[in-house]
Parts: sequence; C-alpha cells; structure tokens
Amino acid sequence: MKFLVTPLAVAASVFVGAQAQAQDWNYTASIYLFMAETKSGIGGQTATLSFSDALENLDMAFMGAFEANNGQWGFLVDYMMTDIGFSDSTPGAVFGDLKASVKTQILTGYVTYRLYDTGSVKTDLLAGARWFDTDTKLRLTAGLAPSESRRTSDSWTDPIFGARTQFVMSDKWSASAAFDYGGINDRETWQVLLTASYAINDNWLATFGFRHIDVSNDKDGRDYTFEQTGPLVGVQYRF
Repeated sequence: MKFLVTPLAVAASVFVGAQAQAQDWNYTASIYLFMAETKSGIGGQTATLSFSDALENLDMAFMGAFEANNGQWGFLVDYMMTDIGFSDSTPGAVFGDLKASVKTQILTGYVTYRLYDTGSVKTDLLAGARWFDTDTKLRLTAGLAPSESRRTSDSWTDPIFGARTQFVMSDKWSASAAFDYGGINDRETWQVLLTASYAINDNWLATFGFRHIDVSNDKDGRDYTFEQTGPLVGVQYRF
C-alpha cells in the first residue's frame, strides 16, 4: 500500500494549490451495494460465486466513495472490502468440491481534471492508483485424486489512467460512464462503471448502475485472477 502514498500526496498538493485559486468546492459521499458475481482463480483453478450465494456466505463487507472537485480539478477515492467463504462443484470425478475463502480489499484513488464541459456533458481525465489486497484460499476435496490446496496472500499497487463522462439529462436525472486501465509488468487491472442517478432533493441522490472490475497478477508464476461483475445500488450525499 506504500506505493499508493505518492499519488495521494500529489493529489493533496493539487488540492492545496487549486483551493488557493477557487473557493467553490463540491463534495459527495457515497455508500453502495455492489451485487457482483465473483470469480477468483489461482494457478488456473477458478471458483465462481453468485451474489445470492455471496450474501449467504458473507462474513463482512463495506463499500463507499468520496469525491471533491472545484469544477476543474478533483479527487476521488473508492474503497471496497469483502470477506466471503463458500464452496463450488468441480467437473468430473477427479476432485470433490472446491472450497474457497476470499478476502479482498480494493482502494482506488484518482486525481481528476475537467477536459470538456458544456454544462450538460462533462468529461474528466483520471490518473491515480489501485491498491489490491487479497487472502485467497482454494481447497479441492478428494475424489479420484487426493485433496489439493492453493493459497495466495499478497497486496500490490498499480498505476491507472482513465476517463469519465457525465451527462445531465434533466433536473432530476443524470448519468455517467467511466473506464480505467493500468498495471505493471505481469500485473493488469481495469474497470468499467456505468451509473444513473436520481436527485431525491438538493442533497440526496439514489444511484443505480453496472460495474466490472478485473485484477490479475502473473508475476513469479502466481497466475492469480479476480473479477467482479454486476449491478450496484447506492445513495449519495452532496454538500
């Protein structure tokens, strides 16, 4: 996580400089539920968990975001943490069930720069980093072959770059589309986020959307993959 400090420090210095030039800062705090199907893989062996099964096997979770901007410059932080244990069937009779324990944390931070603004359409460039922390255990129970276990416990940080476009469709409705991509050497990460928001009043918004996030690490033969795909719902508070 130490590699995330530099981008965040740069973002802080950008804020200090920008705040000296502009006083009109806007802030948005969000909490949301990401109803994702989760796929985790180690060494080519993959376990898949639906959202309904995740709820039944969920030990702990938190998902939230915070954004600040002054129209030209901004900063966005998004954090997700899930701790899930589950089992999945395996094809054939070589092994019995696949038992998995997956604890992940994903912290994404961006500096945002307003590239285009017509009032109803706004496009931001995104630059920052994604910290990923995992403790994943996969155990194949005995079938025709003896039981086998695989585990990876690690964390790393990748630089990411992307873009986001926001659309104001009416006094009540707005939408956004965002994409980012990054990685180093044998690591890769990318994300797509599509949302629609309804303004309940001047401060509160209800948000609906779709998200896909993908992380892989093949360094030193890890061959680790993590994917989450699905809808999300949440609330935002603007101040």
